[in-house]
Amino acid sequence: MSQSFGLIGLAVMGENLVLNIERNGFPLSVFNRTSAKTDEFMAQRGQGKQINPTYSIEEFVKSLDRPRKIMIMVKAGAPVDATIDQLKPFLEEGDMIIDGGNSLYTDTDRRVADLESTGLRFIGMGVSGGEEGALNGPSMMPGGTRAAYTEIEPIVTKIAAQVDDGPCVTYIGPSGAGHYVKMVHNGIEYGDMQLIAEAYDLLKNTLGLSGEQLHEVFAEWNLTDELNSFLIEITANIFTKMDEETGQPLVEAIMDAAGQKGTGRWTIMTALELGVSIPTIIAAVNARIMSSIKQERVAASQQLTGPTGKYDGDPKAFITMIRDALYCSKICSYAQGMALMGTASKEFGYGLNLSEIARIWKGGCIIRAGFLNKIKDAYQEDPNLPNLLLAPEFKQTILDRQSAWREVLSVSAKLGVPVPAFSASLDYFDSYRRDRLPQT
Repeated sequence: MSQSFGLIGLAVMGENLVLNIERNGFPLSVFNRTSAKTDEFMAQRGQGKQINPTYSIEEFVKSLDRPRKIMIMVKAGAPVDATIDQLKPFLEEGDMIIDGGNSLYTDTDRRVADLESTGLRFIGMGVSGGEEGALNGPSMMPGGTRAAYTEIEPIVTKIAAQVDDGPCVTYIGPSGAGHYVKMVHNGIEYGDMQLIAEAYDLLKNTLGLSGEQLHEVFAEWNLTDELNSFLIEITANIFTKMDEETGQPLVEAIMDAAGQKGTGRWTIMTALELGVSIPTIIAAVNARIMSSIKQERVAASQQLTGPTGKYDGDPKAFITMIRDALYCSKICSYAQGMALMGTASKEFGYGLNLSEIARIWKGGCIIRAGFLNKIKDAYQEDPNLPNLLLAPEFKQTILDRQSAWREVLSVSAKLGVPVPAFSASLDYFDSYRRDRLPQT
């Protein structure tokens, strides 16, 4: 029996997307490079479902309805090109390949041009939401020709996360536009996570809050219009988890060293090439790099000294200041990401709709947050808005809260607590609002 869709790559994201697609009424064929993985999936999660396992590329392609729609979920770079090369001999005019991985947008530009010139169709589609999103509804950012998107629209609108104003998927733009937007999404995600980590560090080390108190603070923040988000929610929840081996809070058992994916680095590179300032995102990537030299930092801590101590003012007032500083910094991080996409849209001819991009990030994706509604509205009211900081609501928010933001940074400096993303965000705001800057 022929299938309406095909997917290659049964790692965690691939498996969950397969189950999502099948659950929404689209029978599909699957293929994985190692047959054992296919057998394991079919014997467990795929058992009894309208999923057809195949064991060669030829068998896989021949099992699909024409025009064929094939999604590949493999590692970015050479593996994507290798998979495309394996598929091409068996494909016919009008067949489509969808790359759902985190590919570099320039690679997607090349693949769209190469495949469309031969009568095939190609879509580079950013998929955000991790394994949970892939299973229950991700945010998806497809780029390529509009005609190609029209072919898959009935499927992707069904499997995407659903929010109050529609599915979290839309046609992003031509060529590598979808992967470009997903790359910037990940850059904003880096900034978001670093800002939350700095807020946690301040609450813990300047106020000495316990795990239970930290849970209460972040849970309360998650109830506000400004900070309600997936990342704040899971931050609140982590403080309730205990390490089984030590009986201590799990967060204390996690090594304070992080790596970085290509998307964070790529975001910085394209910003430098386009001349767009994204200091919060750069600070977040730099913070990860600094964290990765754990042994060197431990050794340095024995020789380099600085101020220590606790905040000696009103704890409740300072918690509110940290909340305000976090929100102001978050606005700046998103402002930088939106400005970068706006510049890229003009430079590369993507024709990005920033209001729609904010809308499809409201559900499914890692940075889903309540205040994305405000960003959507800001660009809907003024599609030519030069910077999110100038949108009336965000402008007034920062003007009202900047004194708290500055106080948090002042306390951080006095007590020797590093807040690179908070600092970069305030520097961005102060630089943007100045009519003259000290440059030579």
